[in-house]
Amino acid sequence: MAKYVEDEYEEERPRKKPSSGSKNGRKPSGKKGAGKTGKKASSRKERAKKQRRRIILFITEIIALVVAVLVLWSARTVTQGGKVKIEEDDIIINEAVKEAQETTMKGYRNIALFGVDSTSGALTKNTRSDSIMIASINQDTGECKLVSVYRDTYLNLSNDSYNKCNAAYAKGGPEMAINMLNMNLDMNITDFVTVGFAGLTDTVDALGGVWIDVDDAEIKHVNSYQQTMAEDLKRSYTAVSSTGYQLLNGLQATGYCRVRYTAGDDFKRAERQREVLSAIADQAKKASLSQLTATASSVFEETYTSLDLSEITEMLGDVGKYYISDKAGFPQETNRATGTIGSKGSCVVPVSLEENVKWLHQFLFNDYDYEPSSTVKECSEKIYSDTNGYLK
Repeated sequence: MAKYVEDEYEEERPRKKPSSGSKNGRKPSGKKGAGKTGKKASSRKERAKKQRRRIILFITEIIALVVAVLVLWSARTVTQGGKVKIEEDDIIINEAVKEAQETTMKGYRNIALFGVDSTSGALTKNTRSDSIMIASINQDTGECKLVSVYRDTYLNLSNDSYNKCNAAYAKGGPEMAINMLNMNLDMNITDFVTVGFAGLTDTVDALGGVWIDVDDAEIKHVNSYQQTMAEDLKRSYTAVSSTGYQLLNGLQATGYCRVRYTAGDDFKRAERQREVLSAIADQAKKASLSQLTATASSVFEETYTSLDLSEITEMLGDVGKYYISDKAGFPQETNRATGTIGSKGSCVVPVSLEENVKWLHQFLFNDYDYEPSSTVKECSEKIYSDTNGYLK
């Protein structure tokens, strides 16, 4: 069970670990009914396992997609990849979300996707997550929606410290970053994928490239990033020479993901990342089973994730069922501001976190009557108090 909180979060709250074979530190009573309880627990585990396996049908595409969210300024070989187990007891889920999980959020699986800014290949922590996305998947219909959480968004890092949200990963790795998303957005995320840079180029190339519409303002930046990456990767590159809708190879697509010095700045860059994700998804649907398996195996070596490769490769056959129906950024455009917030620097501010969370649940789960938790409301008030004096 994940840990639920409502009104406040106590930093590094001590926990007592129950003894083996016990519940809450008490030894089993040995009374009748214990077997029945064990059967119920086993049944719950089986249901959870089945739910997990259903989402794995889509996870190969997600792993291919998540590689594209990585926007690193320097390329290095990843040295700390693979699967990691996160204890669900360490995951914060706001109390009010329990009810939503049985109603408006029922049947949805939400996965956090992180792209970290690391020049050393470190994926665990001590590096900021410059790309943060949520993939929300309707397991009944196969519909997937992607939401970028802008890296400079001023939020509660999950320990009552407020800063740019990408600092959560640097301070506490994926666990703290997941808690940050759950606490501020009323989400129930327990799985994640973090990627390093090295796999993106080869993934796009393995899928035959991606179709992207490149404009005049983007070409020089795409080629500039390509040149830098080619030097780091010790390979040649092909400059993009014309505008328009065209097939980009791996280096070109990676360069496109990194472009931010045009109109729209970082908001536009996040939009480009989502565009490349969708393009990779389109190509993944055209790929053969063997091609997808090889791609997943290759990319997995350059990820840090709570998901298991054996599950992923086992369930590849039904990947075509899933599709990306919509994409957005958080905070939404009509309810955000930018400004220098004291020593925290230039931030993206959710003018009303509470209203942004209402919008998010409407966008992801079609819930037009969602009432944010008291935790979100408290965070919203704190953000307003901290930032209002700095905003025009």
